[in-house]
Formats: sequence, C-alpha cells, structure tokens
Amino acid sequence: MSVFTSMNISATGMTAQRLRMDTISQNIANVNTTHTDTGGPYRRKTVVFEEIGSADTFRSVFDSHMKRNTIGGVKVSRIIADQSPFTTVYDPTHPDADASGYVQMPNVNALEEMTNLIDANRAYEANVTAFNANKGMLSKALEIGG
Repeated sequence: MSVFTSMNISATGMTAQRLRMDTISQNIANVNTTHTDTGGPYRRKTVVFEEIGSADTFRSVFDSHMKRNTIGGVKVSRIIADQSPFTTVYDPTHPDADASGYVQMPNVNALEEMTNLIDANRAYEANVTAFNANKGMLSKALEIGG
C-alpha cells in the first residue's frame, strides 16, 4: 500500500460521510413534510456504503489477497427510502388530514437523525485525522530524504 493509497482511502471516507450528512440533513429538514410530489408524507432516506473494488467471486477475492491489493476505500452504493410505517397524528385542522382528522407524518425521528449526524461527523473527523497523519508522515519522509 502506498502513501497515496491511504490518502485516497481517507478521502473516499470523507466524501461518503459528507453525503451521509447531507442525507441526514435532508431528513431533518423534512421532519414535518406531510405532502411530497408523490402525494404522501416524506419518507426517511438512508445511505448504504460499499467497499470500492469489492470482488464478487472467490477467485477474485483470492487473487486480490495474494497480490495484497485489497484496500480501495468506500463509496455510497445507493440511497434508499426507509420503509418503516408513518406515524399518525390527530389534527383535524391540518390541510392533509383525512376524513377522521388524522394526518400521516413522516417516518423521521429527529432524535435518531441527530444521533446519526453526530456519528457521521465523528467518522468524517476520523478520516480527516488519518489523512493529516498520513500527510505529516509523508512530509517527514521528504525532509529525511532531502
């Protein structure tokens, strides 16, 4: 593994966590959105990560381990909608209330989203720290060699 490979791993981690934070922020912003373009309430979104260069066959996994080229970083493979049920609130004055006076609210829990945001932020900071440590080692190596 080269110095630049480890920097790339940290950079892909920062990019993935930034997109995760953007998605969480979108969830928080839509915590009270009861009517979307599709007609229903906003549905919470989650980010799914995947290893870059992950192999699908036994042979390719074996070959990559023998060559010691198994590290590639992380990427966002997709953003999926959470299929958990919506919450129902009684508010007959709401414009989206049904005939019984109930409104379907988004399946977003603000407390859970804030916890996820803190987690994503800490993961981003860990990648920044690893990137800066690698940059510092590279700088020292250049000083020694120069």
